[in-house]
Amino acid sequence: MAGGKAMEDPPSNQVDRGLNVLKTAPVNHGKNVPNQHKILTSFVAGGIAGAVAKTTIAPFDRTKINFQVSRNSFSTKAALKFLVNTCRTEGVTSLWRGNSATMIRIIPYAAIQFTSHEQFKILFSKKGQDYLPPAERFLAGSFAGITSTSATYPLDLVRARMAVTKRNTFHSAYEVLVKTYKSEGFLSLYRGYVPTVLGSIPYAGISFFTYDSLKKMHSEQFESEINAFHRMFYGAIAGAFSQSCTYPLDIVRRRMQTAGVIEGREKCYNSILGTIKRITIEEGFIRGMYKGLSLNWIKGPIAVGTSFMTFETVQQFLRRFEIFHE
Repeated sequence: MAGGKAMEDPPSNQVDRGLNVLKTAPVNHGKNVPNQHKILTSFVAGGIAGAVAKTTIAPFDRTKINFQVSRNSFSTKAALKFLVNTCRTEGVTSLWRGNSATMIRIIPYAAIQFTSHEQFKILFSKKGQDYLPPAERFLAGSFAGITSTSATYPLDLVRARMAVTKRNTFHSAYEVLVKTYKSEGFLSLYRGYVPTVLGSIPYAGISFFTYDSLKKMHSEQFESEINAFHRMFYGAIAGAFSQSCTYPLDIVRRRMQTAGVIEGREKCYNSILGTIKRITIEEGFIRGMYKGLSLNWIKGPIAVGTSFMTFETVQQFLRRFEIFHE
């Protein structure tokens, strides 16, 4: 009987090896995780976070872009009318037009941004620090914004052009890249790059700074752990604040990005100052440079809050597995 029992039950060490990958450990927020595994988990979690956040607010994003690149005045009523008319004439799914191009861009963008942000925080941190000082918090976010924007910029231009053109103009992101390159030249793929980078420095800096600062305040004021609701709420505040501070540069980059595909604008909006001057003269500074901001106060907090919440939730889930521990 003893021999038969031994044959039925494999040695415990074999079971342990077979189930090793499935074992989990308490969440440790990155402590004792090798840096290469931090990079991997942040990259995966960042890509998922970007995809979830952008898909959630895609209809608002398309609405905002269309008003940003047009001379029509923005209002809540006009935005709702655009949404209704788009659904009637092109179908409900058209509200997500350009979202495939957005995914092609946002997944690597968010993955690179979150990963580089964590690496910059490691670079700026001193031993024993749980949170960076204020200046370093801002710099880590800013450098992460520059890194991700520079790495994926042509894909952002593709998304903007697909969002403001009719369905039969471009059939894929690849087609946008090829047609833009052939008709306007290689440098056209980087139209609006400078205002985008200039905007990403304060935007990412303020966003990450605000989010990390709110988490720091939470840890100092409350004994409870930061949960998914807190991450969503703090991310929403960070998104509203950062987008309000940098919105005019978002208007400028959209005008520059889409000038080549909107009739009559091929030679317009070729420089930052020229674009600002033209918008101000034709539409007024406040009405032109802050067009659609109220819509951004709805979609921005949702997007940023969802992004931060999803990123940290997925990252912590991945880091529970023992394969990511020393």
